[in-house]
Amino acid sequence: MRTTVAPAGATVPGLEHHTADVNGTTLHYVSSGTSGSPILLVHGFPESWWAFHRLIPLLAAQHRVFAVDLRGFGDSAAADDAFTSAVAADDLHALVAGLGAGPVHVAGQDIAGGTLYRLAAEHPEDVRSIIATEMGLAGFGLEGFADITRGGSWHIGVLAAPGIATMLLSGRERELLGSWAFPAMTAVPGSVTDADVEEFARTYARDGGWNGAVGLYRSMLAEGEEFLDRASTPLAVPALAIGGSGGTFTFDTLAQVVQGPVRSVVLDGVGHHVALEAPERMAGAITSFLDGQEQASSSITSVP
Repeated sequence: MRTTVAPAGATVPGLEHHTADVNGTTLHYVSSGTSGSPILLVHGFPESWWAFHRLIPLLAAQHRVFAVDLRGFGDSAAADDAFTSAVAADDLHALVAGLGAGPVHVAGQDIAGGTLYRLAAEHPEDVRSIIATEMGLAGFGLEGFADITRGGSWHIGVLAAPGIATMLLSGRERELLGSWAFPAMTAVPGSVTDADVEEFARTYARDGGWNGAVGLYRSMLAEGEEFLDRASTPLAVPALAIGGSGGTFTFDTLAQVVQGPVRSVVLDGVGHHVALEAPERMAGAITSFLDGQEQASSSITSVP
């Protein structure tokens, strides 16, 4: 069941907020745009759908746009200890079916990579193309970011350890996001505002607010061997890799799991949070890619 609801937190003009009861949970998502091919935006960490609030109006001029809060994130229902990237992928499959908009262009970033990969591999009928931003996969180097002896980040181990995130981070959401997470990974001054931090912190501060991130990071540390096996059957789907501070890391990852050519765009001077830091440039890259895909599809269908 899908329901239009009033926003629980921040919003922008032209968006509608909805909930959908799918796969034993309730997902919150926003929608905008009335025509064109559909795009499903999937956030990473430490984010929610709000990561795309500047990008959505730019894409909605030509596309129907949906931006979801994954289970355990934003204003979607809390996740339990059994939450994994596999559960998240099943949630998205059910959401796409419920929207009646599939197949969709799936645009995801950061720790959502495992979820997107599973969705495309297990439900190819749902996915028109993959647009990956600052995204890696277990088995293809992503685990290296958990190794603090080689420049990795402490937060991955904290989130993956049972009970530790709730113990250490609850009540410190605003300080953690505003003083460490976004400043450490953002290159464009002023692109992440105090209001942005407040909106993200609002949702992580709710009861069980860290559980979604815990489930995805725990999955990332466990699914590498599985993904390497899956890669023996490459995804037959058009793909775009968008890099900021990660450079070509996203492209290098996609090139190992996608059958055809992967288009790569690296935005110089932009950090990890591309949709917040450079929404116009990101929208331009996505629109150009999708225009090319739709022109190619049109030329194929018009051949006698």
